[in-house]
Amino acid sequence: MTALRHADGLCRCNWCGTDALYVAYHDEEWGVPEYDSRALFEKLLLDGFQAGLSWITILRKRDNFRRAFDGFDAEKMARYTPEKCEALMQDSGIVRNRLKINASISNAQAYLAIPDFSTYLWNFVDGRPVQNRIRSMSGIPAKTPLAEAISKDLQKRGFRFVGPTIVYAFMQACGLVNDHLVDCHRHEEVKHAAKG
Repeated sequence: MTALRHADGLCRCNWCGTDALYVAYHDEEWGVPEYDSRALFEKLLLDGFQAGLSWITILRKRDNFRRAFDGFDAEKMARYTPEKCEALMQDSGIVRNRLKINASISNAQAYLAIPDFSTYLWNFVDGRPVQNRIRSMSGIPAKTPLAEAISKDLQKRGFRFVGPTIVYAFMQACGLVNDHLVDCHRHEEVKHAAKG
């Protein structure tokens, strides 16, 4: 299936459908190269929370997650107490999964042990996004050998909920790989958004 033509005349990757929030995410964020370490950390954690759920569920709760997790400030998160974890488990605005909440705390600690998280991640692709030329949704992989390598390295460093499928979704979202379909209006725009 190729990109879907919307009422505004633009072709978009059909995974975003016509939901206004999803379309805005597709048009403004997904696949845009992200270089800010804190933003990368946030997106990695949100992709972990998404495991077993749809991305639109997380997207609709993203502001609640930001509030609940102190703006994904790793310094604060690394010091969360059992009481804070219990408060998070009672917060209906987020995904209340104890394993994922606990992982977010240990992931904050692992994140702080990496001097420059952005450089660390971008080094896996030699600082340049992988430019795919995918023509249909069926051509988009769930994971790749590169995602498996990043996943393995993150796990070695103490990260959890970072399996290769989660990591590949993260890579797509953060522009480490350009998986906009070639006939999507964002494919070329995202391609030229990369540094260098």
